[in-house]
Amino acid sequence: MRLVGAEVLTPTGLTESELSIAVGKIVEGIERREVNLAGFLVLPGMIDLHGDGFERHIAPRRGAMRDLGVGLASVDAELAANGISTAMLAQFFSWEGGMRGRAFAERFCTALADARSDLLTDMRLQLRLETHLLDDFARFEALVARSGAQFVVFNDHLPHDALAKGKRPPRLTGQALKSGRSPEAHLAMLQAMHARGDEVPEAVAGLAKRLMENGVLLGSHDDNTPEDRAEWRARGARVCEFPETRAAAEAARKGGDLIVLGAPNVVRGNSHKGNVSARDLVAEGLCDALASDYHYPALIQAVWRLVAEGIVTLEEGWALVSSGPAAVLGLEDRGMIAPGRRADLVVLDPNTGRVGATIVEGRVSFMAGEVAARFLAA
Repeated sequence: MRLVGAEVLTPTGLTESELSIAVGKIVEGIERREVNLAGFLVLPGMIDLHGDGFERHIAPRRGAMRDLGVGLASVDAELAANGISTAMLAQFFSWEGGMRGRAFAERFCTALADARSDLLTDMRLQLRLETHLLDDFARFEALVARSGAQFVVFNDHLPHDALAKGKRPPRLTGQALKSGRSPEAHLAMLQAMHARGDEVPEAVAGLAKRLMENGVLLGSHDDNTPEDRAEWRARGARVCEFPETRAAAEAARKGGDLIVLGAPNVVRGNSHKGNVSARDLVAEGLCDALASDYHYPALIQAVWRLVAEGIVTLEEGWALVSSGPAAVLGLEDRGMIAPGRRADLVVLDPNTGRVGATIVEGRVSFMAGEVAARFLAA
């Protein structure tokens, strides 16, 4: 297939050029079926480093989705409609119940492995471990190995302040019901994990070392201080996800770490939790990649907002959702449009910013409107 007439984002910039696709890759010009995409942009497919928007498809209501494969097919469609060709699905392995529980994580990993051959989007696993689950580290490590997860992020969502003061944490009853425990049993579990805090650093360091030895990429989540970042760097977690403060982001940059920010934060103009503005960090050069976090459409919306406000050029903004994430994940076969790379592409209407088509390894995963009409007419 040969795409002509469009403006194509190549490593040297945006230019009107022909683009040929064969056997799932971008190739030098060939004489094959030609599609005229004049008036459209052709950009590298987006790579989402961290997204949990899939949860609404997997369990829209408690117990409503028994076949997770059906939900994953719906996730596939949403990702494609938003121009995402590679997606890291951020699945919790947590003391929290429901979809963040340990048993669900194991079930989800199995479902993804079973469904992968039927999916068009390249869906991969990011597993998120709660650091105080000390008695479950072996279970988690086995899940990483069994699932082939390539990216592990460490989280700590225990309400330490309330527990240290002997207070009842917020949202306790809801969490307890979700996990199938009584509020009293849930509180006792939280208190027990909090009491073992002194054991966590050494245990986490050991686990991190073993994971790295097996080629797993490590990251930390919600770093608040330069000291937090330094501790995680020492453990081998070189990806700094969603730093909460400018000081933590600056420490990451100074230490040579990779910084991932939330696209919804950029779209909103601020964090919903009152943390540092991702838009400000991008403007200061403190961002290597954007992630969808909880809303897949936010990736493309964030780029358009940054461009509209003059914070980045289109080339710079698109790098935050394509070549930047590819570099973080070490994916050398995608992230830019060049001969020999995977044919992961997005066709965009520059006037509306809407996705007209998404192509993953040469296969159409989404197509609509005028772009679809041109492909059908070719």
